[in-house]
Amino acid sequence: MIRKRKIGVLGGSFNPVHVGHILLADYLVQFSTLDEVWLMLSPLNPLKVHDGNNMVSDSLRLDMLEIACSGHAGIIPCAIELTMPRPSYSIDSLGLLSSRYPECEFHLIIGSDNWNIFDRWRDWQTIIRRFRPIVYPRPGYPVDSASVPEHVTLTEAPVFDISSTFLRKAISEGHDMELFLPSGVWDYIKSNKLYGYGNPDKPTDA
Repeated sequence: MIRKRKIGVLGGSFNPVHVGHILLADYLVQFSTLDEVWLMLSPLNPLKVHDGNNMVSDSLRLDMLEIACSGHAGIIPCAIELTMPRPSYSIDSLGLLSSRYPECEFHLIIGSDNWNIFDRWRDWQTIIRRFRPIVYPRPGYPVDSASVPEHVTLTEAPVFDISSTFLRKAISEGHDMELFLPSGVWDYIKSNKLYGYGNPDKPTDA
């Protein structure tokens, strides 16, 4: 029997993608049984466009994600949710990936913060059974290993306490965030004047 490639799927808005995302993905590629980690871009929620979160468009976030993944073996941008009906749910996205790539075995990657509310996810029991989640640590959200069900793996990935919210605020205030972002992403943000760059008195959400 041909061994299926093991793919971890880390979903997010990546608004913007930052070094924490890439470092986590690289750790899992190098130190777990995964062959690759796909960073799955979540589509723009139209209800949040003007809620002060500075969400930029799907295409701009995908550009940054592709830049961030470039040159990193085993870290792949994934835009499948951009082609699906909205709102998209992880169970549907993972199911579509499985049908489109039958040669692969997909695993959901989530933080311990989301694991603590995982029973609120649509068809969460099916996700556990079919897509065997990998849970990575997040500050302030410990997980009791004794409570983790079969088919769920806790990983001891390093904790990267960086958030896109912090980065958006810092950029809008005029701070230099080059070292917090993957190579090339900071230049892209500056060139496109995203997150209020260059105009801290008037942050942009375009």
